[in-house]
Amino acid sequence: MPKPTLPQGTPDETEAAFYDALQQGDIDRLMACWADEDDIVCVHPGGPRLVGPGAIRTAFDAMFANGAVIAHPEKVRRLEMGPCSVHSVVERVQVMSDDGPQVAWVVATNVYGKTPRGWRLLAHHASPGNRTEPLDILPALPLLH
Repeated sequence: MPKPTLPQGTPDETEAAFYDALQQGDIDRLMACWADEDDIVCVHPGGPRLVGPGAIRTAFDAMFANGAVIAHPEKVRRLEMGPCSVHSVVERVQVMSDDGPQVAWVVATNVYGKTPRGWRLLAHHASPGNRTEPLDILPALPLLH
């Protein structure tokens, strides 16, 4: 089976494809979002550091065995520096509890690099979730008189 391809596009397009693949539980499309490098890294909330495509694929395969991951990136903050783009996102994740579907909020960082195949994910690092939406803490602006 040939590897799914993504358009060369932008970091935003790769991020949209990554979250769409999560929501569809499509491991091949999800892995197509990642760079081919041996040193790509993924940290799931409270989990170990996964290094390399094999470890990352195995972890997502295990997650998808329980169904798709309904996660939507919100409050995206971008920092683009040449061939690298860092996105800090607040993920709104639907989780099943004893009381039915609930929403959890996860803060994640996605790092994209410009590769010969286009913008690809180099690192995904997600923190443990909360039941309340995390606040953005911004520096206080100086008061101008």
